[in-house]
Amino acid sequence: MGSNSLVEYNKILNQLNTYTNIPQHLISSFRHFSLLIYRSDEQNRFSEPMPWIGIYIALASLLCTLAMVADLVHGIRAKKLWFPSKYFTLNAASLSVIAVAIKLPMDLNNSMPGHTDQDAKIGSLAFMCTMMANLLPSLATMDNKELLTNIIALSVLVITLVVNVCIQIKTGLLSLYKYQDDLFETTNEGKDQSSSYMYVYTHRYGIVSTFYLGMLLMLLLTYVSSSVAILKSKQILNSKYQGGHERALKELESAGRGRLTVEKLKQHVTSYWIMAGTSSPGFVTACSATTSASGVICACSAGLAVLLMYLTIGYLREYKSDYKWSMLVIFITQFIGVILGSIAPLFRCFAYFSFNLSIKWMWNHHINVFKVESYWTQKLCDWKHSSIPFSVSSRIRKVIIRNLISAILSICIGFQKTVVVACKMIALIPILLVISVLYCTSCWKRMNKSEQLDKFKDLRRYIFTLEEDIELAERTLKGMTKSVNLVIRKAEKQQPSNLIKLLEGCSSFEGVGGYGNGSLHVPVLHTEDDHDLTCWSLTLVTLTAIAISIPNVSKKVTDRLLSSVSESLVYVTLVEESFNIASDGYVSKQKAAKSLWLEVELYHKWLGNELTKLAPQVTTAKQILESFRDTAENLNTEVGSLNICAESMYHTTKTFLFSYGDTIDKASREELFGELSSMIADLSAACLTNLPRVIAMKCHTNVIEKREESVHAATELLGETMQIINMLQDHQLPTLNTEELRLTDKWRGYLKHPSS
Repeated sequence: MGSNSLVEYNKILNQLNTYTNIPQHLISSFRHFSLLIYRSDEQNRFSEPMPWIGIYIALASLLCTLAMVADLVHGIRAKKLWFPSKYFTLNAASLSVIAVAIKLPMDLNNSMPGHTDQDAKIGSLAFMCTMMANLLPSLATMDNKELLTNIIALSVLVITLVVNVCIQIKTGLLSLYKYQDDLFETTNEGKDQSSSYMYVYTHRYGIVSTFYLGMLLMLLLTYVSSSVAILKSKQILNSKYQGGHERALKELESAGRGRLTVEKLKQHVTSYWIMAGTSSPGFVTACSATTSASGVICACSAGLAVLLMYLTIGYLREYKSDYKWSMLVIFITQFIGVILGSIAPLFRCFAYFSFNLSIKWMWNHHINVFKVESYWTQKLCDWKHSSIPFSVSSRIRKVIIRNLISAILSICIGFQKTVVVACKMIALIPILLVISVLYCTSCWKRMNKSEQLDKFKDLRRYIFTLEEDIELAERTLKGMTKSVNLVIRKAEKQQPSNLIKLLEGCSSFEGVGGYGNGSLHVPVLHTEDDHDLTCWSLTLVTLTAIAISIPNVSKKVTDRLLSSVSESLVYVTLVEESFNIASDGYVSKQKAAKSLWLEVELYHKWLGNELTKLAPQVTTAKQILESFRDTAENLNTEVGSLNICAESMYHTTKTFLFSYGDTIDKASREELFGELSSMIADLSAACLTNLPRVIAMKCHTNVIEKREESVHAATELLGETMQIINMLQDHQLPTLNTEELRLTDKWRGYLKHPSS
């Protein structure tokens, strides 16, 4: 009847009222339906935005699908076929998006009479199973607090979903009614057949929903079980990693003081790459029985979704709910998400056996499937034997509470063992396929066994596993070493070419001492502390500002110098930050250098002054330096960073003028530019001699969740700077210890007084 159905209905009743042959009580009974019609009109009006809400659901589903595909692509590109969760992780944001994506099965009172409507609601359950299987490895990247919070949040979401679907199964909302005959259909004889109108109730959707609910609950159990194991496994892996770290440090010290070659750095980086990879909670979790079981469940979920699509492919345009055409969009989007999102869990399904285990171990594991390793239940046992976390005054109450907690945890331990055994049994499904594949390649591996053992003999000392009887497969170890070489080769293509050209002109480090003199006392202008305010990066920026201000130097030459210094500052700043000089003064200087460099590089200005107009009347090199000196001396500001930059300029120009004495009077502007460029090259080279130590330091971090990221950054840095390290190998370093080599003042003091 449309939006004006109530008005039309009242007109009909008024017209009927004019007829004398129609009983008034019959017309009065018709008027009782006015309220129902009014409510129907209101419901239709309220349902008008529902298709756009459906599009919102489809967009949330698409976002989750893209995140899962991104993890898939990242795993393939990084040669990590256990597919770590990098983009699609369990957190507040992802849970919010997931809650939107599964809105359909959460809906308790919206009728879904069409095939597509029912399929879309069931498809959301399959999509939820897929997302949970993909999110499982991300648990390993969380600390204890995040882990607890996210597991509770996910449990609330899943349990709410399960309860809502159970209610819909009970009320019949998750079912499909088919019309046997048309309403009020009459036969040819004119006989009313309304009595033959009936519903044929089909249980297909209720049965499929029940299967999906069982999968969701099993996945939730694997989450809880994995979380308990992760808490203990991190402690075990961290302890083993610390032992390997100490061993690697001893080998690094034996490599020689201050002279780490590229080859030794490659060995060092590879050792840490293997340590970080095999002790990574993400790798261990991805190769665990629970993750393998979740992969099998996800594969079953996807197979059921494909079967459901096959059965209803001819009814895809049959949508009758308030969501209208958006139901088809939701169904197709989530079906694509199920198919693409099932790939990574399917690979993880085999990771438990294929990435880190030998055929012999798999066979033994198949026999001892009911064995539950200690790390699965150790955390629960620790809680069971720990003291009560709160104070209780009464001894009797304390005994009762203690016994109650012990009983609850004993039940949890038994339940945990049951879940682990169930997961191991599920995980045995793909074992026959894995054993067959590995057996076919075993002959080829025997031919190369001696070579592989010699090649990986030293690296096996850095392999860490939770179970002592596990031996990492050679193919996995070989894959890890290939990953290191791949990252290095890729980073080699990004080497700083301009910086390398600048360093090619550096034959010694004499320029480091050329702008300072220990016998000259330069008064402090704007700070209270009377100490040298230079640091590597600030000095480089200051010298570059002077160099590009020199008139009549071609733009091509100055641009090349700017590009070289820009590339140099990336690594110089990294050296300074890596050694973590914690004094407030040094940190302030680094910040001032970063701010000043933006001004110099982008706008060719120094503290707001145009470099080309700072001293327009100057004609000699000495006048240029004096102009910068006077400008810095006359600067009047209360901004701390500006004062630091002015101090650096004043100190540099003052000592430069003193160091070169009368020779500066005779120097041309071109000679001054050449001398400054040489100093910049020498300073960069001197600072970058610390790069091997920086690379070695970046390999290690105490935060277990960030170790893979840290060693990856160190490997990239090695690839980018290999040519620089090789270039500086032939340079004679000062007789300074490792701590002194990172400080500008120590370099200058040695170069001015090498005998001291």
